[in-house]
Amino acid sequence: MESRCWHVALPAVDGRQYVYRVYAPDDALLADLFWDAWHCHDEGPHPRAYDLFDAARIERVG
Repeated sequence: MESRCWHVALPAVDGRQYVYRVYAPDDALLADLFWDAWHCHDEGPHPRAYDLFDAARIERVG
């Protein structure tokens, strides 16, 4: 199964949105895409992102 690129935008406590590129198949669950991006953000140096699925914006890119 071919992987596609998804952009996952996470709002953070500093008022910014942090966008992550996640590679996953077309039939990937949106929740899995969200958690992949959130864990990547959580391990980085940026201010804490909200762990609210409904606050994230997820889009397939190409």
